[in-house]
Amino acid sequence: MSAPSSIVIDLKFTPNSISEALQSAFAERDVINMADEANQGRDLSNVDYAVVWKPDQRLFEKMPDLKVIFSGGAGVDHILTAYELPDLPIVRFVDRSLTDRMSEWVVLQCLSHLRQVTAYSKQQREHVFHELDGQPEACDVTVGVMGLGVLGIDAARKLKAMGFNVIGWSRGKKDIDGIETFDSDGLDAFLAHTDFLVGLLPLTEETRGFYNRSLFAKLKQGGALGKPVFMNAGRGGSQIEADIIFALENGVLGGASIDVFEAEPLPAESPLWDIENVIITPHAAASSDVRALFVHVEEQIARYERGEPLEHVVDREAGY
Repeated sequence: MSAPSSIVIDLKFTPNSISEALQSAFAERDVINMADEANQGRDLSNVDYAVVWKPDQRLFEKMPDLKVIFSGGAGVDHILTAYELPDLPIVRFVDRSLTDRMSEWVVLQCLSHLRQVTAYSKQQREHVFHELDGQPEACDVTVGVMGLGVLGIDAARKLKAMGFNVIGWSRGKKDIDGIETFDSDGLDAFLAHTDFLVGLLPLTEETRGFYNRSLFAKLKQGGALGKPVFMNAGRGGSQIEADIIFALENGVLGGASIDVFEAEPLPAESPLWDIENVIITPHAAASSDVRALFVHVEEQIARYERGEPLEHVVDREAGY
C-alpha cells in the first residue's frame, strides 16, 4: 500500500497555535508547514492537499498534483479573489465551534446595544451613577440578519431564543421555521422592518460595498431605540466605512459593532475608533479553532479517499 499523500499547511495564524494543533493531526502524513523556514524550498509536487488562509502568492504554482484546497476559515474570498487557481474543489471550514463563536458575537453585540452598554461604560469612566431612561426589551427590537448560510441561520435562531424579533435576508429565498425571510426582491421591505442590521454576507462581486449610505437610509427609524444599529462580522469588503461614519455622524445610525474592515488592521487614524456607541473587535468574532480545522480536514480527506463526495464545496460562480 502506498504511503498517504503529504499535506501542505499555509495558514497565516499564530505559529504556536498551528504547531500545537499539528501534534495531534495528520499522524500518518508528511506535513509541510510553510511557516517553517526549512520548508520554503521544498518540492511540493506529488502533494494532494493544501490547507490555506492567505497563503503565499505562488503556492499553487508549486503544487501541480494538488487535488483539494481547504480554506482555513468559513470565508473563501481570500482565495477566490487573489490567486490564479487550478480547477479543483475548494472546501470551506464549517464547524460547530466556529458557528457557535459567531453566534456568541452576534448575540453579545445585540444585547450590548439593547442594554446601552457603551453609554453605561462611559458613565462608569466618568463616575456617574445614573439610570438611563427608556429600556426596551429584546421583543421590542427587530434584528435583521443578512446572509442565511450556516452562520446566519444559527445566529438567527439564538437571537430568537433570547427574545428578539428576528427576520432574515438572502439573495435566494430561504425557509426557516418561526423566522420571516426575504429574498432579493424584498430587500427594501426587509430593511424597513430592521432595527439591528447584522451583516453575515460572503464577499462577492454583488456584495462588495453593499453596506453603504443608500442602504443605511432604508433602515427603520423611530424604533424602540430611536435609531438603527449596524453590525458586521461577515467581510470588510462588503461595507463602505466612510458611509458608516457619515451615517453615525448624521444620525442615520445610532450605533455600530464592527469586526471586519476594508483594510486590516483598522488604521489608527480611522474615526471609527472614537465614535461613541461604536464597538470595535479585531476580526475576532469567529476565529478558527485550529484543532477543529484539522479534524474537519481529516474528515473530508477520508471522505474523498473513500470515493464519497466532499462536503461544503464552494460554488465558484456564486463565490461561496
